[in-house]
Amino acid sequence: MTIQHNKLLVRVDLDAIRANYRLLNERSGNAFAVIKADAYGHGLIPVARALEEEGAETFAVGTVDEAVALRESGCAKRILALLGPVDSWEYTAVCKHDIVPFIGNWEQLARLCTTAEQEGGTAEISLKFDTGMARLGFQLSDVPWLLKVLSAEPRIKPVMASSHLATADVIGREDYVEEQGAIFQAILEALAQGGLELEANLANSAGILAHSAVHHQGQRAGIALYGANPFHGTPREALGAGLRPAMEVSTKVLEVHPLRKGQSVSYGCTYTAERDMVVAIVAVGYADAYSRGLSGKGFMCLHGVRVPILGRVCMQLTAVDVSGLDSTGQSVQVGDDIFLLGGKAPGHVSAEELSEWWGTITYEVFCLLGMNKKEFV
Repeated sequence: MTIQHNKLLVRVDLDAIRANYRLLNERSGNAFAVIKADAYGHGLIPVARALEEEGAETFAVGTVDEAVALRESGCAKRILALLGPVDSWEYTAVCKHDIVPFIGNWEQLARLCTTAEQEGGTAEISLKFDTGMARLGFQLSDVPWLLKVLSAEPRIKPVMASSHLATADVIGREDYVEEQGAIFQAILEALAQGGLELEANLANSAGILAHSAVHHQGQRAGIALYGANPFHGTPREALGAGLRPAMEVSTKVLEVHPLRKGQSVSYGCTYTAERDMVVAIVAVGYADAYSRGLSGKGFMCLHGVRVPILGRVCMQLTAVDVSGLDSTGQSVQVGDDIFLLGGKAPGHVSAEELSEWWGTITYEVFCLLGMNKKEFV
């Protein structure tokens, strides 16, 4: 649900997403566009339409209801539901809306078989396998029985085998990537020996950029699609060269006033001025999905200059130090735009920096800030 009643604006650069898709597709071939969780906060339907125009043939969302929303928006391409059906209505929905769910346990498979028979149709599925994440999926040892069950269920049509890498973006854990790749390959071979030749996908964004050995017929382009480099700050950072940030988030300055030496600002008096200064009060807080964990750390970008956060982030207000703008000849006025993410250089705030100050990862920054009102450019 969009956060409606605030001053935040999320600007999404669809051309950047298109360019990132081209880059990732060129690196791997047949990149699936992962647009789950409202396209990582960037807007499910606008992003899907932009990438469909760019030539994307497969879209991956999280839940079945998100898949239905995408299908009903007019998307005619293949849609994967990564979590698979959970509630009863979702089993019917995958059959009616031509959605390919990930199926990774016996209960899901049995319920989908029953539903397909009741609906009088067939259901294409992706068999989900656990190769080392220990979250969801069948095991290699399940393959013989899985083949037997599927051979007796003509209404279920496996078209894909999928798994997920746990350490593709972790420097020094290439061994685990190789181990997962070997297990997945063994699964594919066991399926093929049983007469089931399936389209396979294992690689995520980091897998696309760094691990060509685990590329299969399809790759799932996720976080890098939105311009975040999974290898930021590592020796492999150059692998993400050319990715373009797609999200920029701004709000408004509500007030500008002096803060005298010895005077405190915001709840708890956690910041006390060590000198006379000027502060701006900004219309953003944790009710706007801007973390309270940013209290007293990190920066915003105002007129291309970084301004530090002072004291606690409140529900809808945050204070920043704008004293330094005087020396640049910039005046700060009520109503000025101030950027939580993005902004002009040299004060531009990157998603990687914001996530580091926040104590999280770029995925969460995008998903949470993306809950605010959006503008597509």
